[in-house]
Amino acid sequence: MRSVLNGYYSLLKVLLTVLMAVLILPVAMQILSRYTGLIPRYIWTEEIARFCFVWLIMVGAMIAVRDGTHFDVDVLPHTDSPVIEFGFRTFVNLAILVTALSFLWWGWDFGKLGARQQSEISGLPMLAIYIGWPIAGATWAVFTIERIWDDITALRNGVTHGSR
Repeated sequence: MRSVLNGYYSLLKVLLTVLMAVLILPVAMQILSRYTGLIPRYIWTEEIARFCFVWLIMVGAMIAVRDGTHFDVDVLPHTDSPVIEFGFRTFVNLAILVTALSFLWWGWDFGKLGARQQSEISGLPMLAIYIGWPIAGATWAVFTIERIWDDITALRNGVTHGSR
């Protein structure tokens, strides 16, 4: 299972890179058309840039949850006790899991709403954007469960905070 998650994580990193590269093109076209007149002003560039930006945020958040750098704020103090440290991390992970499940649950309805709409300019189904919420929620949930599992394993093996 770990190899599947590692492969998915690698795919997300590649997707993030591709989305960033794709975002640069319509934004550059907007800038060139606005300030130089070298190319005509295309309306679709704003919409494609917005679609890419939304997906950049969602994919970036998915990666950050796996890395432990998103939603996870050091509010609780660190201790030398592995059990208390485990409790603190479990509290944070459960809060992330609740957020993930809410994105999955209500994101599903959001996606159904997007399936009935089309973008104004390109006519693309809005599902192309709205589906990002439940996908992000499902991904966050899986990655958070993986973190909880890793924390349980670390507690059993006597590994302290920071040696993850």
